[in-house]
Amino acid sequence: MKIKMIETNGITYVEPVPGATSEWYYGMDYEHGDLYEAEELFNGGHTVKGRKLVLVHYPNGEVFFPVPKTQGHYSEKPVFFDGGIYMLDVDFPNGAIRIIRFDCNDHQVSIHAELPLSSVKDCYNLQLHISPLTLSRQRGNELDIVWPEKVSLSMEDHDSFFLRDGEKLFFNRWFEEGEGVDYKYWEETIVRDLNGNVIETLPGDVMQMPNGEMWHLK
Repeated sequence: MKIKMIETNGITYVEPVPGATSEWYYGMDYEHGDLYEAEELFNGGHTVKGRKLVLVHYPNGEVFFPVPKTQGHYSEKPVFFDGGIYMLDVDFPNGAIRIIRFDCNDHQVSIHAELPLSSVKDCYNLQLHISPLTLSRQRGNELDIVWPEKVSLSMEDHDSFFLRDGEKLFFNRWFEEGEGVDYKYWEETIVRDLNGNVIETLPGDVMQMPNGEMWHLK
């Protein structure tokens, strides 16, 4: 079988862009670690060199760099939504959070939304989710939806927000007990409304497939 050479400018691992797509993959470098670690470096007076982010289209292997690696800027993993790929671009020197849109049809790049960096306590677990397109921040038992609404709610231990479906927020919750041969680990999916009220508790996990369908794995 012939090997297709994909020039990704040194990024040697890609994975599917989260969302209802099977055509797009992304890869990033981690020179400063995650976004929060880059924020700490910048606040400590150090130079943040930026993050390289590549998009690769399947099956033709076409490569795009929609957010150039820029000093003082840092990105997080993208999401696919409504015909576009959306990425965070945090501009530390200018105190701005930009949501960048890459159009999957004409490959044009635009600023979809811009927020002041001061609108979040910090960049810990600052991520985009769908759908609708949502910017959230999670630290400990606290979840803040920063955009398009402003919502704050409390969670239980071991809860992690991973998916939104309209007015429903999906959280993964893990459990463990025992030791050695008696050790057990399992997961649940907690569904809440925008007020934080638990609507449903599902055994196992929920994931979105490339066609947009929601699968409950239990």
